[in-house]
Amino acid sequence: MARYARVTPADGVLQWAVERHGELWGLGAEVPAGAHDTAWQELVASGPGAAMLSRATLLDPARLRWETPVARPGKVICLGLNYAAHAAEGGNAAPDYPSFFLRGATSLIAHEAPLVRPRVSDKLDFEAELAVVIGRRARHLTSSQALDAVAGYACFNDGTLRDYQRRTAQWTIGKNFDGTGAFGPWLVAASALPPGASGLRIESRLNGGLMQSERTDHMLVTVAQALVLLSEALTLEPGDVVAMGTPSGVGYARNPPVWMKPGDRIEIEIEGVGLLSNPVAAEAAPE
Repeated sequence: MARYARVTPADGVLQWAVERHGELWGLGAEVPAGAHDTAWQELVASGPGAAMLSRATLLDPARLRWETPVARPGKVICLGLNYAAHAAEGGNAAPDYPSFFLRGATSLIAHEAPLVRPRVSDKLDFEAELAVVIGRRARHLTSSQALDAVAGYACFNDGTLRDYQRRTAQWTIGKNFDGTGAFGPWLVAASALPPGASGLRIESRLNGGLMQSERTDHMLVTVAQALVLLSEALTLEPGDVVAMGTPSGVGYARNPPVWMKPGDRIEIEIEGVGLLSNPVAAEAAPE
């Protein structure tokens, strides 16, 4: 199974890379990942051709900067309360309709980039999530065709400032602090995973300690169902991201609560998708 990542090696050339037999191979100048380009979708769906592989260069993962799998998603749509046990640990009933909310691109960071605890709050929580990357323009999807709109899957950490989340009935402010939404490093083709990425183990670990552990087939709303509901209202476009909600075990529900703090390391791992790891750092002082 091939996994793809956007990386910037030491020479500064942003490019797609593919993992083959445990090694990372750079594919040269970046395959475009904009909303109106198709080359990256073809790469993920079909794999690099012989000509592209003949020009590939072996990369050292320790000597590059990881980028998010999509440069600037047009939309990042998140589901809340999509695992029954997570809803229950927060004193919530499982919703009859998904709790959808949006994230802005400025909140996103890549693998190994610092997850930022802001100056105004110390209640930074972790949320392990499956990210769905849309591969084609779609509206009014049916359940039988919904998964055809998926290019691939990635790991996501929906880092949340819980005090700000609870200042209003809308969750947006607590979910959109700069540098709190980790995404990547790998984009795995939909064809390489079970339909809807169902049945995969999803976990979070804080400083090596297991915090969340669940299987994606326990989501209340499946990937296909989420895409059907979303496409009733809006047009899904290539590069859009749908984050599918988090299992139980988050920090605020623990006694005492567990918050991420500077110096910590948070890892999100999804079976067959990969490992997303980020150090936690304090927000820099204003210049």
